[in-house]
Amino acid sequence: MVDNLAYGAHEALVAPARPKPQIWRLLLGVGLIAAVSYALTSVTFLLVLNLAEGAWIEGLIDGGNPPAMLVLLASFAFLVLGVALAARWFQQRSLQSVIGPMGLLVRQFRRVFSFLLVLAFAVLLLPPYSLGLPLVPNLEFGHWLGLLPLSLAAVLIQTGAEEIVFRGYLQQALAARFRSPLLWLVAPSVLFGLAHYMPIEAGENAVLICLWAMTFGLLMADLTARAGTLGPAIAVHFFNNIVALLVFASPSSLSGLGLYLLPYEMSDTEHLRPWMLVDCAMMLVSWLVARLAIRR
Repeated sequence: MVDNLAYGAHEALVAPARPKPQIWRLLLGVGLIAAVSYALTSVTFLLVLNLAEGAWIEGLIDGGNPPAMLVLLASFAFLVLGVALAARWFQQRSLQSVIGPMGLLVRQFRRVFSFLLVLAFAVLLLPPYSLGLPLVPNLEFGHWLGLLPLSLAAVLIQTGAEEIVFRGYLQQALAARFRSPLLWLVAPSVLFGLAHYMPIEAGENAVLICLWAMTFGLLMADLTARAGTLGPAIAVHFFNNIVALLVFASPSSLSGLGLYLLPYEMSDTEHLRPWMLVDCAMMLVSWLVARLAIRR
């Protein structure tokens, strides 16, 4: 997958970081991003809890109801603010330079997302398949549909923020300092996977979910390096999380906006692991479809 010739477009993202490539700048930037996000998220949650009823408290922990889930997802915007400050203060670059030219980003996002919608339609045309257990209804359809514009906006904020941090700030800063794509592709992907390590919710499946996220991060890193903007990676991440958060949510956590709940917990090794193989196959196909969409 590592192909320096195919990654020529990545230089447009990396070039603004090259004048200030020192690792200490990256470390201070990451610390600032974490501090800004933690402080502003904490203040937001305190304000919400002071204005809301007791059910919000549990909801802000596990995303178990729609309003709390919307707040949780929207709070990822603080990561973007942290990146903007870190990039400006430590690398003397703009947030715009981290995400890529806006016109190209939007065109790539639309094209990739359109291709993924075609893929989703094709999957629906395949012979019926079963999860082994029936899906559990979660939100009433009318309620879910009414929330959908806000839900989509919140998921776009969450996925966009994660891409800006991992495939944007981290990947580009490492690429400015180290020549080998193996380092700047893999290191942010490992961190992305570790951020998805949830031993309490996932039990014995936690390591597998972490490895799945690392692989996803690696594929999105490759896609970003080929595209020269974050648009395609955001589109794939957005598509994936629409399915995982808004259509078939896990009952273990972040279920507040799901139309249905999966019929098993994240810790259910018997039922979840076979479907993780299907999910991995879908992830690889989505990546290939996205690569096809951005071919020049």
